[in-house]
Amino acid sequence: MTSRLFEQFKLNDTITLNNRILMAPLTRCMADDELVPTEAMVAYYARRADAGLIISEATIIRPDAQGYPNTPGLFTQAQIDGWKNVTRAVHNAGGKIFAQLWHVGRVAHPFFFGEGDVLAPSAIGIEGTVPRMRDLQYQTPKAATLSEIKQLVDDYAQAAKNAIEAGFDGVEIHGANGYLIDQFLHYTSNQRTDEYGETPENMSRFALEVVEAVSAAIGAQRVGLRLSPGAYFNMEPDQKDKAVFDYLLAKLSLQDLAFVHVGIFDDSMQFEHLGGRASDYMRQHYNGTLVGVGGFTPQTATQALDDKRFDLVAIGRPFIANPDYVSKVKNQQPLTEYSEEMLAQLI
Repeated sequence: MTSRLFEQFKLNDTITLNNRILMAPLTRCMADDELVPTEAMVAYYARRADAGLIISEATIIRPDAQGYPNTPGLFTQAQIDGWKNVTRAVHNAGGKIFAQLWHVGRVAHPFFFGEGDVLAPSAIGIEGTVPRMRDLQYQTPKAATLSEIKQLVDDYAQAAKNAIEAGFDGVEIHGANGYLIDQFLHYTSNQRTDEYGETPENMSRFALEVVEAVSAAIGAQRVGLRLSPGAYFNMEPDQKDKAVFDYLLAKLSLQDLAFVHVGIFDDSMQFEHLGGRASDYMRQHYNGTLVGVGGFTPQTATQALDDKRFDLVAIGRPFIANPDYVSKVKNQQPLTEYSEEMLAQLI
């Protein structure tokens, strides 16, 4: 019943996966105070190396990218060396792993990086407080200047180079879920009037510049991108957003990327401006390898593959509860149910 999950899948001429199951990026906030991966993280990822591909927890590209405590980085030599221990352990266990590159934009907080501005497309803040640090209120960001945008693009490319030095098989650019790149792609967070705002072409420019710079740095076949056409996380939707993603996905279809990854926590969610599920919209508008995610069981994941809704399926919380998820599913063994208490420890 679940055999399609265990087929090998050739991403491209560079990378072949042992199966079609990806481990989704899962923020765990378990790096040390210098944002260096720990030995506990080495064991955590190695235990899950049976996945066809692991996407690492979101990893910040520079100090002002941080909006959560103890999220790992990829901008110092100590962080690179710490990730080397992780990638070596995953490879020794027969697995493959991509680093997810992250800048949170207006969700950042100076508490983590000292003096300096919180950067975003526009000076439009969000309500609320920093997760796990509820006494820290979000601040109104500064609209990034053109020179600051250029530096951000360069820093994404440098982080990708650092990821390869650290032993990752590639990178996934985090362009989803209300973080920096996603903020450029939605009208409620991007009210610029220059070449990065107002029109679908302009609003897609930053995302495409990052993709092109990272691809030039490490090769497009080692680059994936996560996108959220349906705004719902730290973001309000706008009917005009669809035109932005129509344009962006058409441009991405012309590039030789490893994959595009649906940035949705629940694939059953319906978005009026997209005509239904975000994943179905992306399948219609993107002709490359598509990764689905969002509450799939082994049975529903298999059905989605059979229906050609996706080429690969990413699994999130069940991988926290079941380090041996792939083996259990393959051998039709019962899965341990995920619980919130599991977030407090690496298992």
